[in-house]
Amino acid sequence: MSAPAIAILHRDDHLVAVAKPAGLLVHRSPIDRHETRFALQEVRDLLRRHVYPVHRLDKPTSGLLLFALTPEAARSLTDAFAAGAVAKRYLAVARGIVPDDGVIDHPLTEEPDRFDGTEGANRLPREAVTLYRRLAATELPVATGRYPTSRYSLVLLEPKTGRRHQLRRHLKHLRHPIIGDTTHGEGRHNRLFREQFACGRLLLHAAELTLPHPASGRAFTISAPIDAGLLALFDRLGWRDAVPPQWLPPAP
Repeated sequence: MSAPAIAILHRDDHLVAVAKPAGLLVHRSPIDRHETRFALQEVRDLLRRHVYPVHRLDKPTSGLLLFALTPEAARSLTDAFAAGAVAKRYLAVARGIVPDDGVIDHPLTEEPDRFDGTEGANRLPREAVTLYRRLAATELPVATGRYPTSRYSLVLLEPKTGRRHQLRRHLKHLRHPIIGDTTHGEGRHNRLFREQFACGRLLLHAAELTLPHPASGRAFTISAPIDAGLLALFDRLGWRDAVPPQWLPPAP
């Protein structure tokens, strides 16, 4: 099944923000040669002009994705991301009851990728920091392994560094992996969500960015509401009221 159409959230003379569906690549990748749809090309087609990618969002992650509209804006935004001047906020569904809040300060080695030139890169651990806060939790009367019930948490994540797959690897390190993560997660819990909720996607959503606007330098916040599928899942788990209101989709 193909990913839903991309939607424009904000556009001005310098940048465009879109809501990337889960399952859509940002740009062409040798890893997914069979893919024919890419966020970069779709935004170009929508705007009928060249756009410049300034950050990455993994294929299985949904949510906010920025593109610059001019080379000058691209340099400004790329520099802001590289300097850690962009505040990023994500929603995730994690296995178990995550602690109320905390800091994951756990260095990560660069994951090798022969397609982008990092396969032979320096493998020494690099600083990686993520803040987290549990927004809600639930216990389902469904057995998982030797446990008679299954518990899950809705978590707000704020990465302070930008390592590859940082949030997925940090939640695994916390022993509360993200549901739907086929690399760093747990198969039996991923399977439970497929069977109980018909949900096979990675439950990680890029909800909000605060960054210096490339023209004015003033702090600028953009949000990407969760999609209808995530909202329906959160309703079934009793979590709608725990989602910050600006991240809920508008009423029909």
